[in-house]
Amino acid sequence: MTVRVGVVGAGWIGKEHIRRLTDTIAGARVTAVTDIDAARAAEAAAPVGARVLRDGASVVADDDVDAVLVTSWGPTHAEHVLNAIAAAKPVFCEKPLATTAEDCLKIIEAETAHGSRLVQVGFMRRYDTGYRQMKQVIDAGRIGQPLIVHCAHRNPTVPEAYISSMAALDTAVHEVDVLRWLLDDEIVSTQVVTPRATSKRFAHLKDPQIMLFETAKGVRIDLEVFVNCQYGYDIQCEAVGEEGLVRLPDPAAVGVRGAGQHSTEVLTDWVGRFADAFDTEFREWIAAVASGTEPTGPSAWDGYAATVITSATVEALESGRVIATDLKPRPTLYGGAL
Repeated sequence: MTVRVGVVGAGWIGKEHIRRLTDTIAGARVTAVTDIDAARAAEAAAPVGARVLRDGASVVADDDVDAVLVTSWGPTHAEHVLNAIAAAKPVFCEKPLATTAEDCLKIIEAETAHGSRLVQVGFMRRYDTGYRQMKQVIDAGRIGQPLIVHCAHRNPTVPEAYISSMAALDTAVHEVDVLRWLLDDEIVSTQVVTPRATSKRFAHLKDPQIMLFETAKGVRIDLEVFVNCQYGYDIQCEAVGEEGLVRLPDPAAVGVRGAGQHSTEVLTDWVGRFADAFDTEFREWIAAVASGTEPTGPSAWDGYAATVITSATVEALESGRVIATDLKPRPTLYGGAL
């Protein structure tokens, strides 16, 4: 079966996923595209022979669309996801699932009423080979009970439009999701410490930030978010347990010896770092849609948790206090208590 995908949002990430579904992933075909900018939608649709439709609702309702990919502006995500659930069509939504906890809960309520999972959220780190190896080690008990996790998320630079709250909402959100998954544990509180600021930042930005999380099982997590580190795109993660530790490997890179030095290349953007993870993410999603089974990737509940936790982290940054996350009880559809 070829899965016919309708795409809502034809910006950079939308075009990249259209390319991925066309050139890299077997069993998928993009049949419809829409964007608030009609010319941009036409530009994305033409190379793959897709039709340009008026709006997201038209894409969801189209008989030539089996599944929906939402890559539009974040505040519009909830509307399109809810429309897909109402049409009983699988929907892949790039993060965030929604920009407010209230909208996330509306999605959860609609999907719960439907009775099975339709929604997958685009947290691609769960599909990265290194993170998957870390999870295998932790789940197998090879380091004993996890006690501490040290993380870093570093970008070489960010544009002037990047503001302090985005360190949590747009950057640390990936760690928030992957750490909940790695530890099979929930984050219950968050705090932000701001060390000496780098002179390389724009004046309005607090950078770097150190985010401190506590989980329900008592694991302590420290996350350095440093988005003007200059030297490259660098993702680090180390889980320390009672009997050992496991560390995320750096991307494979050859060693070069010359001019009295031994060096390896550091990647400069997230596209190169997680390209394979994106491919695996969509390969597994399309396979699930084609087989008529529920998606196994990040759920609407995971999208809700990420929104709540990152919003609490912004509050912690602005207030200087430790903020409880106060998540609602997890519904049984997402593995909650009966």
